[in-house]
Amino acid sequence: MDTFTLENQFTSGVYGKREVAIVRGRGAMVWDGDGRVYIDCAAGTAVANVGHCHPAVVDAITRQAQTLITCQEMFYNDERARFMSRLAAILPGDLNRVFLCNSGTEAVEAALKFARLSTGRAEVVAMMRGFHGRTFGALSATHKSDYREPFQPLVPGFSHVPFGNVARLDTAVSEQTAAVILEIVQGEGGVRLADPAFFQAARRLCDERGALLIVDEVQTGYGRIGTFFACEQVGITPDLICLGKAMAGGLPIGAVGIGGRVQNLTPGVHGSTFGGNPLACAAANAVLAVMEAEGLHGRAAERGAYFMEQLWAIPSPLIREVRGLGLLVGVELKIRAMEVVRGLMERGVLALTAGSTVLRLTPPLVITKEEIDQVVEAIAAVLVEM
Repeated sequence: MDTFTLENQFTSGVYGKREVAIVRGRGAMVWDGDGRVYIDCAAGTAVANVGHCHPAVVDAITRQAQTLITCQEMFYNDERARFMSRLAAILPGDLNRVFLCNSGTEAVEAALKFARLSTGRAEVVAMMRGFHGRTFGALSATHKSDYREPFQPLVPGFSHVPFGNVARLDTAVSEQTAAVILEIVQGEGGVRLADPAFFQAARRLCDERGALLIVDEVQTGYGRIGTFFACEQVGITPDLICLGKAMAGGLPIGAVGIGGRVQNLTPGVHGSTFGGNPLACAAANAVLAVMEAEGLHGRAAERGAYFMEQLWAIPSPLIREVRGLGLLVGVELKIRAMEVVRGLMERGVLALTAGSTVLRLTPPLVITKEEIDQVVEAIAAVLVEM
């Protein structure tokens, strides 16, 4: 029985699948079961920042798998301690405590609980078009109605304001607000940016009214937008920062960086069976070493600028706008983006959408200029045929 038939027979049905079976990866490239090669501009939705199967990450996983795979955080562990120390050293400002979990969504759930526990308040202000995950707390912060409506009623106390609108945020944040949660670049929401003044206003309003500021960097963190964390580019330090995706080179991991204003985190208020397991932490330590040695956040800034310049140069009336930061790139189209995604797959490029009309490109940060040129050529060719 082939892979397609076998997986279709047993899959849950909650994923819209594309007709390609990926079996191998290296750098910015992946191969399907027939040996065809693709330039991966999806990268597990911004997971493979250091590239697929980076040798240093593979070596770290192999060594740790032969040593110790699981160790719950009720016990101490050398690999976990090393990773927490290294992560805290690069987190901005006073974010010097770390909660480890298994995904970005879990990080958001933890941050929301920590904010309520710390402030004694229940209300959370989130952003229109924002995406924070699909579990109940994270889904309550997520804005898209298609994700939310089948699961109503969600967690009470959540409201949404327009991303970038200081006046509406000012009205929404009150003495009952536990937290404001936002992304610096809205990935799923269409690769949308806001003026740095908006984020600085969010920081000020939280300070004035006793709320905590949660920044979701699950997709933008770990160098993707040209600095290690996106909040560095807009001049703010959050009280809680949510991380995931790219942290361990493809292994499941998530984290919350915790600042000094977050209080009441005592034993038993939260936990995770697999959070901070030695295998994921070994991979995460290797990822940090690779990013530093190869200067990947600087490379993301340089290659992202090149990528967007080349995309703007495509002479197609179907392109409305090219936007993004670093290697989180969105192409706003006048047609449905999924049509372009399908055409690109036929030409050996894997890509994502971000809403109905935005083509989202999140390649590994190790992508070369030559590979970027091939992607741009493929996009141009697809648009000619539309």
